[in-house]
Order: sequence, then C-alpha cells, then structure tokens
Amino acid sequence: MNRAVVVLILALMGCSFLLVNSQQRTRQLFIEKNRLEIQQRKLNQEWNRLEYEQRELSRASRIIDIAKKQLHMNDAKQDKTIYLKEKE
Repeated sequence: MNRAVVVLILALMGCSFLLVNSQQRTRQLFIEKNRLEIQQRKLNQEWNRLEYEQRELSRASRIIDIAKKQLHMNDAKQDKTIYLKEKE
C-alpha cells in the first residue's frame, strides 16, 4: 500500500511539473507570437511607405522637373525638330 501511494505521489508531482512546464512554454510562445505580429506590422508599414516613395519618385512630372532643373533639358521646338523618312 505504501509503495503504491509513493508511486502515485511521484506520478502526480511529475504531471504537475509537466503542466507547469507546458504553461510556461505556452506563455513564451504567446509572447513570441505577439512580438512577431508587432514586427510584421512595422514591416508592412515600411513596405507601404517604400511603395509610396517609389510611386512618387517615378511620377512623370517629377522626372520632367528633374530633367529641366538638374540636367537643364528643354522641350524640343517644332522648328528644331527634324523628321526623317525611310526610303522604300
């Protein structure tokens, strides 16, 4: 009888330790999940910002402004345009 009680107490203690370990692991995984979700939101915000920036940088009006201001380019005038015809 005493031996059975000792075995049951040891089994109960073992199950208790496993339960505590499982709960601690669950808490750690929940914290890690929340941390990764926050990181995901930050990365999504950064991605959206970069997409917006790319759209702004590739706008035609911005390209024309840069060509005129930095490269000193102007629109071609009608009288300075030469048209070539291909011989058939």
